[in-house]
Amino acid sequence: MSAPLALVGCGAMARAHAKVLQAMGVPFAVYGRGAASARQFAAEIGVEPRIGGIEAALAERPRRAIVAVDVPSLEETTRMLIRRGVREILVEKPAAMTPAGASALAAEAARARARVFVAYNRRYYASVRCAREIIAADGGATSCRFEFTERAGYIAGAAIAPEIKPHWFFANSTHVLDLAFFLAGAPASLAAEVGGALDWHPAGAIFAGAGRTRDGAIFSYHADWTGPGRWGVEIVTRKHRLFLQPLEELRLQRVGQMTVEGVAPADDLDTRFKPGLFRQLSAFLGGEGAEALLPIEVHAERMAAYAQILAGTGGRAIALEAPAQRARA
Repeated sequence: MSAPLALVGCGAMARAHAKVLQAMGVPFAVYGRGAASARQFAAEIGVEPRIGGIEAALAERPRRAIVAVDVPSLEETTRMLIRRGVREILVEKPAAMTPAGASALAAEAARARARVFVAYNRRYYASVRCAREIIAADGGATSCRFEFTERAGYIAGAAIAPEIKPHWFFANSTHVLDLAFFLAGAPASLAAEVGGALDWHPAGAIFAGAGRTRDGAIFSYHADWTGPGRWGVEIVTRKHRLFLQPLEELRLQRVGQMTVEGVAPADDLDTRFKPGLFRQLSAFLGGEGAEALLPIEVHAERMAAYAQILAGTGGRAIALEAPAQRARA
């Protein structure tokens, strides 16, 4: 028996994907492990999940799959699908909780000639799409600044699996890093400093650094998880300064002017569905926007760069090797 599209997972993210698939009229089969999450999925979506998790999906040999399981299970679930012969997979970020895991998954996909993409849905926000158009029209970014401060107090007390919290930088903060380098170009060099620690994130709590992208833009970043702050990305071109803070909204300052004006892209898809998800799924299924999908092999290279941000370089500038042709992936 063959299912054309498998949705693996029954949690909140899987339900968000299901709503988009239903609106698109795309048939899918959903596979879950827990009875409680399956009941919630059925009540909210109106589709009965097939209990048995990834094993049930493998028995039916889907042609395509969306992996929306819990973060610790993403890597192994994707690996099992690849080995079973699934050749088109969209896996929720970060695909693996470590750079080594992402690299191993990329190697697995390459051996099987499988097309695996990592789902960073913020690439498909209406605000980001509009920013990309402006950046391209202006001849590219000249500089970039971003912040990935996390709500440490909230996370400490949240019902998040304890094995995820020490990897929170990769599991969550990389949303901002991916978006910044998506807009300004892949990182080519970096000098990084790290300080502090949290009980649940001993690797660091304060991050600052700077570098250059392969497109020649200078970038800098800051994040202090010990105090208040919020995610944000700022891009400068020769004609504009673009502000994405919050990431769902775009504001800009024109060259020669002091005022900052809001830009409201016309796109109700980000209000009807989880922002970015409709266009991301459309791209994965063959629609417009495929150039913004993130291949697993590019993600693995970025994860290695992110590891330097997490570990720090002691202020020493290091080169980050990445193929030039993938700079804007």
